[in-house]
Amino acid sequence: MSTPPRKPSGGSGRSGSASKKQTTAGDSRRDRTGRAAGGAPRRDGQPPGREAGGPAHEAELSPQARDRLRRLRSEYDAADDERDRITQHDRDDYADVPDGIRLQKVLAQAGVASRRASEELIHQGRVEVDGQIVRRFGARVDPATSVIRVDGMRIATAPDLLYYALNKPRGVVSTMSDPQGRPTLADYSTESDERLFHVGRLDVDTEGLLLLTNDGELANRLTHPRYKVPKTYVAVVPGPVDRQLGRRLRRGVELEDGLVEVDDFSVVDATGNRAMVQVTLHEGRKHIVRRLLEEVGHPVKELVRTEIGPVRLGKLKPGTMRQLSAQEISELFDAVGM
Repeated sequence: MSTPPRKPSGGSGRSGSASKKQTTAGDSRRDRTGRAAGGAPRRDGQPPGREAGGPAHEAELSPQARDRLRRLRSEYDAADDERDRITQHDRDDYADVPDGIRLQKVLAQAGVASRRASEELIHQGRVEVDGQIVRRFGARVDPATSVIRVDGMRIATAPDLLYYALNKPRGVVSTMSDPQGRPTLADYSTESDERLFHVGRLDVDTEGLLLLTNDGELANRLTHPRYKVPKTYVAVVPGPVDRQLGRRLRRGVELEDGLVEVDDFSVVDATGNRAMVQVTLHEGRKHIVRRLLEEVGHPVKELVRTEIGPVRLGKLKPGTMRQLSAQEISELFDAVGM
């Protein structure tokens, strides 16, 4: 006996509770066009293809919104590509210091740049730790012992090392104590309780720039003749000053303890029988500027040191001091090969 053909399920010929149950189940399922499985339009009032509360399709957006959506997609794709590139780019051989501090934080604390800008420096391969270029944002270093450089310039990161500029007043001796009870540098180095070294000396009658630090290696190198760190002075002398004096000083002037050659000389101001001159030299012999100018017929009446290497006196008032900037410290390191 042949089996009769089966009637289509869910067709219009079905009736009764079974048919109702099938229809209800069909209504709960939507196809990709947003219509019920039985072909009925959506009852939630939403356009085809969009669920209630869901995001609009691109075709439903205004032209301006579509443009913005495309830009956002493009930016997201570019950012995703950049993350992939950074993952490959940021590999390096630097070994983290256990319990160290993140490199970008150390750079920010040293005054190199903000933490975000420090991350960019690291990403660009401009930061070196102990001779190795570091590209990882999470690299950890010991600021007390790690030698960190940015663009080849060493950064002062040791938290216990201090660097100051002091404008020594006239009448103050360049020592931290004096058996005769005269004013000393200790009377003016009030910014820190740490024991500081003065880099070089100034005559008691000379005003101007002195560096104070507890970085013994830097202090020794700055005063060593080998590194020839230039120092600039402004002196008030009797005038007028001969135009050929600068050439003579650059050629060298013989003093009782040897030849002295200046790096630079200029007349800053001249009025009648008074002149203000600027002298730059890398000599460190005692009273060198006073003896030199007296030898050429211009004994010094007033003398101020205005520069030591990259550090300038600027508007620092006599008897006051300031901390050196990260840039100044880096340039001092560079000047003496540290």
